[in-house]
Amino acid sequence: MPQTLAPPARTRAPGSDFAPLARRVRDSGLLERRRGYYAWIIAVNVLATAGIWLAVALADGSWWAVAAAVPAAVVFARTGFLGHDAGHRQIARSPRANRWLGLLFGNLMTGMSYGWWNDKHNRHHANPNHVDKDPDVAAGVLVWTAEQAAERNGFAGWVTRHQARLFFPLLTFEGWALKVASALDLRNRPLRDALVEGGLLAAHMAGYLALAFTLMSPAQAVTFILVHQALFGLHLGCAFAPNHKGMAMPAPGERWDHLRRQVLTSRNIRGGAINDWLLGGLNYQVEHHLFPSVPRCNLRKVQPLVREHCARVGLPYTETGLLESYAQALGHMHEVGDPLRGDRDLR
Repeated sequence: MPQTLAPPARTRAPGSDFAPLARRVRDSGLLERRRGYYAWIIAVNVLATAGIWLAVALADGSWWAVAAAVPAAVVFARTGFLGHDAGHRQIARSPRANRWLGLLFGNLMTGMSYGWWNDKHNRHHANPNHVDKDPDVAAGVLVWTAEQAAERNGFAGWVTRHQARLFFPLLTFEGWALKVASALDLRNRPLRDALVEGGLLAAHMAGYLALAFTLMSPAQAVTFILVHQALFGLHLGCAFAPNHKGMAMPAPGERWDHLRRQVLTSRNIRGGAINDWLLGGLNYQVEHHLFPSVPRCNLRKVQPLVREHCARVGLPYTETGLLESYAQALGHMHEVGDPLRGDRDLR
C-alpha cells in the first residue's frame, strides 16, 4: 500500500481548483444548518439512553441486564458522533451553542473531553495523514510508517510486527484510552475550562457508576461496564479506521493545496442508509474533509458534486466497500511492520 502519492499536475492557478466546487456547494444551500434534523436525532439519542437504563432497572437483578451493554455501546457511539458534529459546528449557528452541545455529548454523556478531542481533531483536519502534523498518525501503540516502525524494539517491536492482527482487539480498549487521555489533558486547559470539563467528566463517571451499581449486583455491574466500554471502543474505532488508514501520506515538507490534501488522503465507504447510520456520516469522508461544517445529513447530497468535480480536474476519488476498506487499512499496517518480521511471512 503506497504511503505517498504525488498530486496530479495542476492545470489552473494555485488554489483555484477548489474555489468552483466551494461556490457550487454554497450556492446549493447544503451548508445551511439542519436544526429540525438535529433536534430529532438528539431527542432520539437522549430517549434511547434513558430507555437503556430503564431496561436495566426493569431487569430487576437479572443477568439479562448485562445484555443491555450491547445497545448501550451503539447509543454511546451515536452520542459520540453528535459530539463530533458539534465540534465541526454542524448543529447550531453559534460557536458557543455548539461548544455546550459538545460538552453535553462528550464530557457529560460519554465521559470524553470535548476540548481535548476538538483540538486534536482540528489538527487532523488541517493536515490529514501528515506524519509531522496529524496526531492521528503519530507513533503510539500502533505505527503508520516504515520510519516509525524502524524505531520499535522489544515488546513495542512485537506489537508492530503483529499490529494488523492486533488492531481490532486493541480497539476494545479505546473507550478507556479516551477517558484517560481526557483526564490527563485537563492540566493543559485554562483553569476555567479545566474546571468545567473536569466537573462534567466527574459527573459522568459518578452517574455512570451509580446507575450501574445501584441497578445491578456488583458482579453484574462490573461485567456490564467491561462489555459496554469494550464494544463502545470497538464501534467507534471501526467507524474512524476506514477513513484514512492506507491512503496517501504527504512526505515531510511536501505541500498540497486544500483540494488535494483532503481528497487524496481520504476514503469513502459505500453502503447506503445503513452505513450512513452505523458510521455517523463519516462514510462520506472526502466530502466531510472538504466541507467539515456541512450537516451530516447533507453529505450524501454533496457527494455527486465532489465526485464530478474531482473527475473534471483529474483527481482520484477513492470509494470502496466497508470490508474492503478494512482490508486496505490492515494491509497497510501489515506492510509497515514487514521490516521487523525479516524473512518471516505472517500473512
